[in-house]
Amino acid sequence: MIEVIFLSIIQGVTEFLPISSSAHLILISKYLNFNNENLTLDISLHLGSLLAIVFFFKKDLLNFVKNKILFYKIIISSIPVIVFGYFLIKLNLLDFLRNFKIIGWCTILFGILLYFSDLVKIKKNISKDFRYSSALYIGFFQVLSLMPGVSRSGITITAARFLSFNRTDSAKISFLISIPTLAAISLYNLQNLLINKNFEISLLNFLGIFLSFIFSYITIKFFLKFLKKFSLLSFVIYRIILGFLILVYAY
Repeated sequence: MIEVIFLSIIQGVTEFLPISSSAHLILISKYLNFNNENLTLDISLHLGSLLAIVFFFKKDLLNFVKNKILFYKIIISSIPVIVFGYFLIKLNLLDFLRNFKIIGWCTILFGILLYFSDLVKIKKNISKDFRYSSALYIGFFQVLSLMPGVSRSGITITAARFLSFNRTDSAKISFLISIPTLAAISLYNLQNLLINKNFEISLLNFLGIFLSFIFSYITIKFFLKFLKKFSLLSFVIYRIILGFLILVYAY
């Protein structure tokens, strides 16, 4: 019970902040020897985050006729990471990437990249300047998030800021792009459960979905408010400190 609650909070808070949810889940689970990090719980945690982002942007999603071009761009931006992720899984390379040295270096280096992207002058907004070329550009940056420590949210915000989008719109683009990505992760894991005939649903899984949803929704709401007043520097500092501690442990 305690493990599910803890991992749900970690997933909900870190999925949409530029600090890497996968790195935190891997580190916490290994350091505390959690044994509830199984496939059904992984589905529950990602499903909770997916439901939160869909619920938060429900008005945009329901108004498909008005926003259909935006949705096409979101789908296009998600294709690269889904394709590359598929091949990494088939080649069994994901486990190779899940080690402390890679996580530590990625946490620091992409934190520094986030810092430099946030220095770019704001010239664009999502309503006028988010083109298909922008979507594809951000989509290829998102491929880097397959390495734990990079942060899917962090790298997509970085890419959007390099394109001169303001911080709030950069985060909104990142959140919207996460919908097909989180859906793909959930469907892939669900497929594995069905193939292995290991479909286990318990109250703990429903608790994981609920808590992940709650903390994901709160994070999305307050992160967008935060970006209206502050820069991304605090997240950069956090990443550098965290990455340094990880490397000290790893070496």
